[in-house]
Amino acid sequence: MGQVAHYLEAQGLATVTLTNTPEFHREVGIPRVAAIEHPYGRPVGQVNDREGQREVLLAALRVFENATAPGQLFNLPFTWPEEPKHTDWQPPEISPIIKLHLDEIKALGAKLRKK
Repeated sequence: MGQVAHYLEAQGLATVTLTNTPEFHREVGIPRVAAIEHPYGRPVGQVNDREGQREVLLAALRVFENATAPGQLFNLPFTWPEEPKHTDWQPPEISPIIKLHLDEIKALGAKLRKK
């Protein structure tokens, strides 16, 4: 994400990065960071929560209005609505890539556990 933002900025296009790892992105020099306390893979919110996702995206876009200099970090006013241990992190079906390599992954895991 950082390289894309830097490239677009060099071409004259302003960028904002929505992230749940804001300190990392600020350290690598992302021009504008919108920080959000959501889990990995769900930066805009819950699945099928169109209104909530819209609110997050609009808040991220408002960073353009509020940023006065590169390197600024803005904490968005959203928190994840449930305890992390109760969050359904995985989709109901296994990823096609994982499914394709599942036997290799299991074999490697078994090999590493023997050490």
